[in-house]
Amino acid sequence: MNTDQTQQTLSPRATRVTLGLLTTTYFFSYMDRQILAILLEDIKADLLLSDTQLGLLSGLAFALFYATLGVPVAALADRSNRRNIIAVALALWSGMTALCGLAQNFTHLLLARIGVGVGEAGSSPPSHSMIADMYPAEKRALALSIYSLGVTLGAAAGQIFGGNITYFFDWRTAFIAVGLPGIVLAILVRVFASEPPRIAEPGHAALEGQPTIREGFASIFSNEAARWLVAGVTLTSLIGYALTGWTPPYLIRSFGLNTLQIGNIVAPLLAVAGVASGLGSGWFANRLAQRYGMQAQPLMIAGLKLLALPFLIMFYLMQDAVWAVGAYFIAVLFQSCYLGPTFAMLQTLAPMKMRAVWAAITLLVINLIGLGLGPTLIGVISDLYIPRFGDESLRYALLTVGLLTPLAIWFYYMASRALRLEAERKAAMA
Repeated sequence: MNTDQTQQTLSPRATRVTLGLLTTTYFFSYMDRQILAILLEDIKADLLLSDTQLGLLSGLAFALFYATLGVPVAALADRSNRRNIIAVALALWSGMTALCGLAQNFTHLLLARIGVGVGEAGSSPPSHSMIADMYPAEKRALALSIYSLGVTLGAAAGQIFGGNITYFFDWRTAFIAVGLPGIVLAILVRVFASEPPRIAEPGHAALEGQPTIREGFASIFSNEAARWLVAGVTLTSLIGYALTGWTPPYLIRSFGLNTLQIGNIVAPLLAVAGVASGLGSGWFANRLAQRYGMQAQPLMIAGLKLLALPFLIMFYLMQDAVWAVGAYFIAVLFQSCYLGPTFAMLQTLAPMKMRAVWAAITLLVINLIGLGLGPTLIGVISDLYIPRFGDESLRYALLTVGLLTPLAIWFYYMASRALRLEAERKAAMA
């Protein structure tokens, strides 16, 4: 497959419009998912919850259904219209986000968050598969990095809108205000997004018939490079979900900021850093792959995360809000480099008829371990640290999880090594 072939299957305009709509959908996904972060302190005070309960709402309650349902939805996407699946899923999770605003106790909010997770399960795997069919391998890292901007921008928007709305109104209004517009977007996706033809990757034998989910698991975990990439992105996501989900409460508790300051000052700063990191790393990953081969991409991620680590540690040890936020800005600038290139590598390694399933399996592991355990772990550790650290228990819980970063760096190094050895083996056989 080359660039010309790809552009013949879907017009350039249709490709741009579809990528834009998929990215906007991902934006809404993360906005609806991460708005909870800036509302946690208000919800805690209103519903009288513990940090462990807040962690369950942020992590496991959402992730358990989001992750497990993603695999069967992806199997459906590999044999049916992916655009329609995304549109239905978007309408469902947007409605459930609005219902979070009607919760009267922990159980109500728990059930609504589960509903959000059920809906969002139908978004990312079909989107990854569509993007892989719209762009050739040499352009895929940047395309998926653009798509992955939905993470940074959506999380920032959740904090901006959530911070302002809850400051002037309340947390219930914030959920309703960000949830309902997604239903309108679902209609736009159904009408204007294009379903691309499925195109085989060069060097991949076409599979006979439709693969089963079991075959998908066997396929991805039989590939050494894919195993290390999944391990790297999973641990990185655990750290990221844990820290991002609890950063607003940390800034409120340890520095005395309010939701308006976080929404209008901190969130936009972090959005700028995340966008620059996402786009820059996607462009740089494409250049590295063209010049040195795909094995250079995991090394890029490892190197940038190593640069980010000291600034991340400083964020949790500083006592001045301005200096702490500045350090976090630099950390985010370097560490938000991994998502687009990692998924691009996995989509390039995946057999054609397993692209959505590979994406779903990766997201299953990422979200069960990363999203499910990350925020929940912070809540549990924070409660356990109260006898020793008192009101600063959350600060040291976040630092504890942040110090797992070197292990994620090593996973990406091992992925690069596996890709290099495979490239050498193929060159020797040629």
